[in-house]
Amino acid sequence: MEKIDYYEVLGVHKTAGAEEIKKAYRKLALKYHPDRNPGDPEAEAKFKEAAEAYAVLSDSEKRQIYDTFGHEGLDGRGYGGFSGFEDVFSSFGDIFEDFFGFGNRSSRRQRSRQGQDLRYDMKITLEEAFYGKEDQIVFQRLEHCSTCGGTGLKPGTRPQVCPTCRGRGQVYRSQGFFQISSTCPRCHGQGQIITDPCPDCNGGGKVRVKKEITVKIPPGVETGSQLRLRGEGQPGEHGGPHGDLYVVLHVQPHDFFKREGENLFCEIPISFVQAALGDKITVPSIEDQEHGHEMEIPKGTQPGDVIKIAGKGMPDIRNRDKRGDLFVKVDVKIPKKLTQRQKELLYAFRETEKSGKRKKKKSLWEKMI
Repeated sequence: MEKIDYYEVLGVHKTAGAEEIKKAYRKLALKYHPDRNPGDPEAEAKFKEAAEAYAVLSDSEKRQIYDTFGHEGLDGRGYGGFSGFEDVFSSFGDIFEDFFGFGNRSSRRQRSRQGQDLRYDMKITLEEAFYGKEDQIVFQRLEHCSTCGGTGLKPGTRPQVCPTCRGRGQVYRSQGFFQISSTCPRCHGQGQIITDPCPDCNGGGKVRVKKEITVKIPPGVETGSQLRLRGEGQPGEHGGPHGDLYVVLHVQPHDFFKREGENLFCEIPISFVQAALGDKITVPSIEDQEHGHEMEIPKGTQPGDVIKIAGKGMPDIRNRDKRGDLFVKVDVKIPKKLTQRQKELLYAFRETEKSGKRKKKKSLWEKMI
């Protein structure tokens, strides 16, 4: 039997784009869908024909072969079209759900789905974020009921055919010339109901359990960092895999250090004598807050000056050989009480400043030139 040109089947030009081809197929699939044409062999043939045309023209590689060599080119590469409705639905079930809200009823009811992801919020200290840590967390998730094996049925019983949809999983209503389907509200598309539920899970097929696992936190994490633990989320449906568990980290504020990315900031008080003459002091560092790190204060340091200590910040989570910097802001403290001797020295210092200013004082003419 000679096959009809695929472009003629869909009613599109050979230069048609992907969206135009999809739209044309949608129109034909809606017209000849088996739910709207029960027991009609001509509609079945048109439905398979449209699906075959769409399967080729929506695939860039198959379309190029077809445009170059025709049907013979596809036959030579093992593509023989569809044998029946089920074959079409197995290939385009998702498309039918996107188009119309229905597809292969039996396969859709049993299609496996991955379980939902879970979230666990975890607080850590800045020191723990610096070094990293390994810790145990406890959370709750669902598991398939061991009593009924996840079926939701009381042991020794069977499910009953849903009386609302008669096992189809769909209910239908007429709207003009069309018959619109939707998921059965009683069985939720399963086609069957549980009349004798499992006493341990109340027919849900799942029970809530407490789970304890080890979490490894790498050095350098910050607030908002997420650790993905694959397969530790909720169980899937119809044999689908578990979802994932996301551990969201929250680094608590520190009493001394403030953090911006990989850099740390702190503030150190010094005397005005240290600021004027310079000095060496010990500054706490994140890895050694007790003994700290020696830092030199340059002569003439001003209040608010910031001194950088390279490589004393946080680890870079993307590069463990790299670290941020520590920035120390200098807070020059002015004493509120002075001894008599200190006052005498400061008065003498003030006189030397006045004397120096008188010697350097310029005449009006010198200021003008």
